[in-house]
Amino acid sequence: MRTRSKRLGLTLLELMIVLIILVGLLAIVGPRLLGTQKKADIKTTQAQIGSFEGALKMYSVDMKTYPDSEDGLSALLKAPDDERRAKMWDGPYLDEEKLPLDPWGNEYLYEFDPASGDSKPRIFSVGPDGESDTEDDIANRGKSGEGDDSDESGGDSDTDSSEF
Repeated sequence: MRTRSKRLGLTLLELMIVLIILVGLLAIVGPRLLGTQKKADIKTTQAQIGSFEGALKMYSVDMKTYPDSEDGLSALLKAPDDERRAKMWDGPYLDEEKLPLDPWGNEYLYEFDPASGDSKPRIFSVGPDGESDTEDDIANRGKSGEGDDSDESGGDSDTDSSEF
């Protein structure tokens, strides 16, 4: 009489084949998933900048001007120290208790200098590299002095938010 032994596991060869298949799938699918995440982060940043633009419009209606660069976006959350101006302030203009960070953990930056001829503030994220004035910056408009139509995204117009 011959007894048959039952196999309870996988052989080393079978495990290697499964591992090779999984690595191959990851090599194909991985970059696509990462590209999708990058696009989602850019869209999230654009939406947040748009939210800031709306809040700044409400602020400018009440205060008759935009906050200066020194006060920045925090002016949307905290009344000015000047008592006369504080009476005009009808904020907070954002629902958050503190300013949100961009998807890469950086603060949003704000520039407004009416003396330079800018009629609207510039709101931007330094992007994934964390450095200002690089190709991956995402902004609502170009740098000061470049005109409102300049592209801060290194040629990818999808990273610029609409103007306000």
